[in-house]
Amino acid sequence: MLDFILPDIGEGIVECEVVKWLVKEGESIVEDQAVVEVMTDKALVEIPAKYTGVVAKLYYAEGDIAKVHEPLFAMQGDGADNSVETSNSTEQKVETTIESSSAQTPNETANNIQTKGKALASPAVRRLAREMEIDLAQVQGSGDKGRVLKADLTASTDKSADLIQLPVKNTGGKRTEAIRGIQAAMAKHMMHSVFSVPHFSVSEEIEMDNLMAARAQLKPAFEKEGVKLSFMPFFIKAMSLALEQFPIINSQVNADCTEVTYFDDHNIGVAVDSKVGLVVPNIKGVQHLSLLEVAQRSNELVELAREGRLSSSDLKGGTISISNIGVLGGTVATPVINAPESAIVALGKIQRLPRFDENDNVKAVNIMHVSWSGDHRIIDGATMVRFNNLWKSYLENPLTMLAVTR
Repeated sequence: MLDFILPDIGEGIVECEVVKWLVKEGESIVEDQAVVEVMTDKALVEIPAKYTGVVAKLYYAEGDIAKVHEPLFAMQGDGADNSVETSNSTEQKVETTIESSSAQTPNETANNIQTKGKALASPAVRRLAREMEIDLAQVQGSGDKGRVLKADLTASTDKSADLIQLPVKNTGGKRTEAIRGIQAAMAKHMMHSVFSVPHFSVSEEIEMDNLMAARAQLKPAFEKEGVKLSFMPFFIKAMSLALEQFPIINSQVNADCTEVTYFDDHNIGVAVDSKVGLVVPNIKGVQHLSLLEVAQRSNELVELAREGRLSSSDLKGGTISISNIGVLGGTVATPVINAPESAIVALGKIQRLPRFDENDNVKAVNIMHVSWSGDHRIIDGATMVRFNNLWKSYLENPLTMLAVTR
């Protein structure tokens, strides 16, 4: 019997949540067949089989936390019998890791998930359900593939209260939960960014009227290609053009601040508020892409992020980031740099505001407030202002982007 060891999934990832087994014990599998879906710090990942054979044992139940470099499942066949044997100490270690709400063995628990349709939910949601004395099997999940979310538990409680018409009284209780998954990764990353990178900020207003007209004109042509055109591709493409003139904005400093690395590729990240938390996938090599290609890739990444299906490569290698708080109604923000990158911009919502023209007449203008944060170790305020002015000029006069040559 051969143990399948959970491999390295990405940089710094030491554990993951078993979201869904795609096989069951006794089932035959082939090499490269997807066996299990796991949730890492950053994305939902499918783990493939390394060999052809039969699944002998599942060491974790759905919702359990599996450790990298430890056995995930065992299999037999095609040379597995003469490979690495599962030791008693390893079995005991795995069994004590598995949380079970009954006296079932890990094997029985996994089988029940496959045959009895156990509700799909994270450990935190299961713990909350126990505290609220809610049967997860009776809750309709609103997450991907029926996954039960915390909001579903609240909705279930509200419905029950409506049915029995009893008042619910708060008694000042509290609840403590472990920070896991993407939330934990983001918390650690932001702490590192805030305390290791000296931030400074630059803010500006961008007049959006010409860009709004350009988008309206191009939108039908993009729709014929099956591509939804938002403002974001313009922001991304204009940023890439501006980076050509200001390569320091697309650079990164090493840990002891003795070297600066300049990147030829503009791998521009876009922060997405996905169902699994805040993620920042990036579009690789924007300098080589057309506006249509940027829009296509941007839409793909946003959809994958919201489904929790980004690959690790989508999240690695970013050189600069954009955070669009305007889609949530935000006007002004001071963004935190996505280290080791050196700059990030936050986009506010578009507002129609009064402004003076060149003749001091008041006119209505569509305004977007933008705020930059830069790494003050390698970027000074004057450089950031000049870079922003160039980026702004492309956005306020979109046709000028056509005149730029590399």
